[in-house]
Amino acid sequence: MTREKLAIVRGGGDLATGIIYRLWKAGYAVLSLETETPLVVRRTVSVASAVFDGSTVIEDMEAVRINSLKDFSFDRCRISVLVDPEGSSIGILKPDLVVDAIMAKKNLGTDKVMAPLVIGIGPGFSAPEDVDAVIETKRGHYLGRVIRKGSAIPNTGVPGLIRGYTVERLLRSPAEGYVVPVKQIGDTVMPGDAVAYVQGLPVCSQIEGIVRGLIHPSVKVSKGLKIGDIDPRGEREHCFSITDKALAVAGGVLEVIMSSPK
Repeated sequence: MTREKLAIVRGGGDLATGIIYRLWKAGYAVLSLETETPLVVRRTVSVASAVFDGSTVIEDMEAVRINSLKDFSFDRCRISVLVDPEGSSIGILKPDLVVDAIMAKKNLGTDKVMAPLVIGIGPGFSAPEDVDAVIETKRGHYLGRVIRKGSAIPNTGVPGLIRGYTVERLLRSPAEGYVVPVKQIGDTVMPGDAVAYVQGLPVCSQIEGIVRGLIHPSVKVSKGLKIGDIDPRGEREHCFSITDKALAVAGGVLEVIMSSPK
């Protein structure tokens, strides 16, 4: 009896989680690799939250942190999350598929030799040189498109336009230190409301909306780092379900899998 197909996804943020969810629904056993202190903002829709909390449930999918590969099994009832930023487990498990969804805007070591099929998410990868395909992550006409030759659109540093707002949606740290939240993900805020403090300095919303993301308070942040975001659409349930963007990118991943001869 052969084992189930195994996908290893490097990263466990909101886009990675959309990919993990689609792969899980499609019948893959999935292992997510993360760092010890993930800089994940949209924690309520990210399997990376299992690193902090031991486990998390996103829609109908449970993700559980495992401490070593000894704890990993091809159990499709849940997703496993392992702290392995270097990806050393890839060579040991020999997965059928590797997806780099770290979203570092550069390649941190992912290569086509890692698996029969390797996919890079967003800027920083070139197909077919270092990955078999790249998936576009920039909002707009090309979101989720498969790139077989070339790279994704370079990162501009400006988030996608929602209800007329771009950079105004972001919350950035005013200093180095730890985030002390005043509001929680899902709370409504008005312009000028303090969402959190860092080193006693307030982090205030610039717009009216819902707190959609806020970095975990155990993570030390640097000055200027994105630590949260506000959604001007004001739909609280959006904070707790996988985004349209994440599922569009995940659709590109499935297209590569289904059309690949490997």
